[in-house]
Amino acid sequence: MFHIFQYQPLRLITQNNLSSMCLKLMLSRPVAFAQIWKSWFSSHSLLGKKNIILMGPPGAGKTTTGRIVGQKLNCPVIDIDDDVLETTWNMSVSEKLQEVGNEEFLEEEGKALLKFSASGSVISLTGSNPMHAAGMQHIKKNGIVVYLDVPTTVIMSRLKSKATDRIVGLSPGISLKDVLQFRKQFYKRWFDIRVLCGGDVAAEVVAEKVLDAVKRYQDSELETFISTRSSRSGRSMEEDSHKLYFSDVVTQGLALDGGLFVPERGLPKFTAEEWQGLIEATYVERAQVILERCIHPTDIPASKLAEIIETAYGENFSCSKVAPVRHLAGNQFLLELFHGPTASFKDFALQLVPHLFAYCIPRSCNYLILVATSGDTGSAVLDGFSRLHDTDKQRIALVNFFPEDGVSPIQKSQMIACQKENAWSVGVKSDFDFCQTAIKQIFTNSDFTGFLTVEYGTALAAANSINWARLLPQIVYHASAYLDLIHQGIISFGSPVDICIPTGNFGNMLAAFYAKMMGIPIRKCICASNENNVLTDFIRTGVYDLRGRKLISSFSPAVDILKSSNLERYLHLIANEDGQLMTQLFNQLENQGHFQLQKDLLGKLQQDLVAGWCSDEDCLAAIHSVYSTTGYILDTHTAVAKVVADRLQDRTCPIIISSTAHYSKFAPAILRALRIAEINQNPLSQLHLLSSYSALPPIHWGLLETLKKTGNGDHQVCAADTSVLMSHIETLIQNHFM
Repeated sequence: MFHIFQYQPLRLITQNNLSSMCLKLMLSRPVAFAQIWKSWFSSHSLLGKKNIILMGPPGAGKTTTGRIVGQKLNCPVIDIDDDVLETTWNMSVSEKLQEVGNEEFLEEEGKALLKFSASGSVISLTGSNPMHAAGMQHIKKNGIVVYLDVPTTVIMSRLKSKATDRIVGLSPGISLKDVLQFRKQFYKRWFDIRVLCGGDVAAEVVAEKVLDAVKRYQDSELETFISTRSSRSGRSMEEDSHKLYFSDVVTQGLALDGGLFVPERGLPKFTAEEWQGLIEATYVERAQVILERCIHPTDIPASKLAEIIETAYGENFSCSKVAPVRHLAGNQFLLELFHGPTASFKDFALQLVPHLFAYCIPRSCNYLILVATSGDTGSAVLDGFSRLHDTDKQRIALVNFFPEDGVSPIQKSQMIACQKENAWSVGVKSDFDFCQTAIKQIFTNSDFTGFLTVEYGTALAAANSINWARLLPQIVYHASAYLDLIHQGIISFGSPVDICIPTGNFGNMLAAFYAKMMGIPIRKCICASNENNVLTDFIRTGVYDLRGRKLISSFSPAVDILKSSNLERYLHLIANEDGQLMTQLFNQLENQGHFQLQKDLLGKLQQDLVAGWCSDEDCLAAIHSVYSTTGYILDTHTAVAKVVADRLQDRTCPIIISSTAHYSKFAPAILRALRIAEINQNPLSQLHLLSSYSALPPIHWGLLETLKKTGNGDHQVCAADTSVLMSHIETLIQNHFM
């Protein structure tokens, strides 16, 4: 066995000698003693008996970074290439590779790793160590594996001037790029922490990032959550001691005080170099990097998170780019968010969240997910939870409440067809705002939720955009869109863009603002409303006023919303996390139907947001105009954003318009916009008629398949009464879990 003592014989100081030396130093040079003690304590508390294990491709800087980290921690440093392999083999690594060939080399290298042991050290692996499973399992037992993730183009550039005869797998017909790409799967399998390393980042900076990442890994206390209505000064000792983590807020959904969960220390920030390192990355790779920073590994380990992301965005999306950016006209670009299985942007969150939820919840309890939808969420959440493993379906069920007469015919057909053995749709004889408010009331009814837990062993949870986990995947596609514009040569990093989003509940807009906070250079976030333009009025005046206001049915039903839930998270942020103010404002909205922002807060808001609205007539006219000039069909919500973008953009920078749904979902309105005189009322017939236009994008594949299915064929309908909804919930729990 190789032991650490072989590499650091001078560190073998007995406890008695150490105590004597410390006493003499403390008496003669107290300042120097304090500095040494602080350094030792920092190293000891950070490492203990664990190792920091640096992993990455050849040329990633593992050896240099390892030496600097070791110096900073005052601990032993081991380079597997130089200190283990070449010592064991009594020859250079390149000579060994030439002697035995690729496959035998990997086996010999793995055997050497299996015989090696160390503790409290910084270890730099070889680029090929992760390809030997047994060796990695052995070394990982006593260490934290840090992946130095360097873009392939940077590695290629670094290795141009270096000998590559030590790189396993490199041979005639197999390029260096092929080797590097092949190895990524092994790096992703083993790491605990990822550190992004750009092209021009100094090794000293990388070493600091490694230390920061290890500290974060070891201290989940840094990433707790609070309610938007909690007061820091008024919090009790009991509240401070009962900390909430990502796993808690995913399962709990809504805070007990009626507020929404937000990270106590805010979102992570990426440097310009880190963002630039993701320009060449795939959508899945970008999602992994961003979400790893937002979800602590104690809640979901990096390897499990990667597995979940691959499942969510792999075969379920019809476009390999997942969220492609398409040039529309002039300086306008479309972010196509409809390539998921149910044809709307909701798929980005709801293909991912069910798996996060299933991983985070305790196995000792059943869960019923409550959802309110204005249209697209319903089919997306039903589809997402239906893809869980069978064992998870037995303990996780879902009920989707939607306005019976407030969604498009195709949306309703989708929600009925997507019902499964653990997921149901219930139509409510009211609007979306009632559905959303009723769910909030049910969550905060402790008598009812307590009864369900005691009587049926079932807890309630939320999958609406009020759930924090719903927002994170949306941050990813806003960031990815910006990186795609760079990749397409439209802009360079640092150039500003505007973003225009059709929004009612403010979740998508909030996610764009979060992306801006994390380092994406978004200049203005433009909110686009339909005739239910309460958000537009609020952004312009600072007055949120629902008095005498009735919901208007429109051709863009997903934004037929008057109460924007996620607005509370945004206001909490710009109000310096003033929970008392949020309680005051939103209680006033609930009880009196209005509130008004103070002038200074309105000023902050208007630095970030601008807003406009669009009538149904202008929406249809925009669809016709864009199709006539480009051959591209916008859905009704994207058309609302297009109209508002035309009115509000200043054309000094690109503007990314979020195309939030596929036009197929709103066939009657689209056919009317295209000036078709006679429209068949059968949804499937409408899609077949649209497909005859051979427009861009083509008819959505998943939507056609869903409408061809019979599903469960029917759904329940209930009155607009919270007690009636509670009765439905209890009945569903009895039928599924008992």
